[in-house]
Amino acid sequence: MDKELPPNLREDNLSEETKTLISSLPWEKDRLGKLYNYHGCWYYANTLQGVLNFQKGFKPQDTDIIIASLPKSGTTWLKALTFALLERSKNRSSDDPHSLLSNNPHGLVPFLEAVLYLKSSKPDLTKLSSSPRLLSTHMPLHTLQVPLKDSPCKIVYVCRNVKDVLVSQWYFRCAYSHKEVDKNILESLFESSCRGVGFYGPFWEHVLSYWKGSLDDSKHVLFMRYEDMKAEPFAQIKRLADFLGCPFTEEEEHSGSIDKILELCSLRNLSGLEINKTGKTENNVHYSNFFRKGEVGDSKNHLTPEMESKIDMIIGEKYKDSGLEF
Repeated sequence: MDKELPPNLREDNLSEETKTLISSLPWEKDRLGKLYNYHGCWYYANTLQGVLNFQKGFKPQDTDIIIASLPKSGTTWLKALTFALLERSKNRSSDDPHSLLSNNPHGLVPFLEAVLYLKSSKPDLTKLSSSPRLLSTHMPLHTLQVPLKDSPCKIVYVCRNVKDVLVSQWYFRCAYSHKEVDKNILESLFESSCRGVGFYGPFWEHVLSYWKGSLDDSKHVLFMRYEDMKAEPFAQIKRLADFLGCPFTEEEEHSGSIDKILELCSLRNLSGLEINKTGKTENNVHYSNFFRKGEVGDSKNHLTPEMESKIDMIIGEKYKDSGLEF
């Protein structure tokens, strides 16, 4: 495996217990390595190690907030918005620069299985902000719930049209693998995703786990759509603030607080910051890779009508009778 790849995509940090486990799991190979199916979800080996470490060692706090998503579904934007929402209640001096100006959203809201618990079931979490702790994950809800049993912490899930997700994943993979944008990689991603095989997939199971969770427990699971956030950012950020228990006051609305947060967290602003042009994650991924177009419907420029039709048919079948529509 290419040592330039992020650690969560390699197989050099596995416990003997995990090596024994994966030897018994169904697996498929893609262009980055082997994907293993664990409890219905596909992981690269080191990510699975992080999942197991998380399930074994994570102790939730009642005030924890967890941002959840499939990769490339608007995670960076939602992290920034959530961080900015909570940050506004802190009595910072007007002269203090906002943390988002000097740190990437992924640095401020770290991934549980892919960063914090990647190497240990007992990581040092003291460097996390106190209360509430902001955390993130790509795990499906049923996997996340193992250590969260009976916890009142809140989960915010962002869902994006899978056709745009696929295109975004394609560009992202090519960038961090240091490869040219190759249409063959997109076609490979497309075919495997349609079969339900892909990192953190099947995508429909992932989405439905959180959709059903939000219907069953709306106080603790919020389901957001990327397309709604783009179309109605003002209304959606208010909805997020209400869910997190930090609603905007009338005074804040009139003074333009919401507009300021939306501008601070905009793709145009974040992608232009020096930290996001030159910085890297703990896993050695360039922050610039997390910012591309952020557009709704960009997949039309890359997928053939036949590919779009095939995904639409799969979505129609899988989401049937769930109440979830696109």
